[in-house]
Amino acid sequence: MAEFIHVVCPSCGAVNRLPTARAAQKPNCGTCHKPLFPGKPAAADAGSFDRHLSRGDIPVVADFWAPWCGPCLAMAPAYERAAAELEPRYRFLKVSTEEEPALAARYNIRSIPTMILFVGGRPVAQTAGAMDMRGIVSWVESRRPAT
Repeated sequence: MAEFIHVVCPSCGAVNRLPTARAAQKPNCGTCHKPLFPGKPAAADAGSFDRHLSRGDIPVVADFWAPWCGPCLAMAPAYERAAAELEPRYRFLKVSTEEEPALAARYNIRSIPTMILFVGGRPVAQTAGAMDMRGIVSWVESRRPAT
């Protein structure tokens, strides 16, 4: 395992170099001093999304959703609880397909909600449809990258 990891702050976007052992100790961003792992998904636009994928060392789980989508809204609390359970091993992002249609098109999102797991900046698994918290955790963990 790496001695240090790079963690993108979900609040300000700063890249923090963090000793691996400190990730579980609720570290704060060196720039904005907000928690690096707030225990909830971060809203992502195209720029912050790309920054998390290209500069962060943590696998990213992205939920592509829309504010008019009933199943998306129903899944949101479960997705938030899954984020609280799985951080700091994973970064959870929410991408509005209404606000970021080009990002949704880049990943060929055809139905929502759709979750994609990214490892090393590349998509490694994708699923569509609402899930409960246990389903989300199980889906993510069953696709955990080898360390």
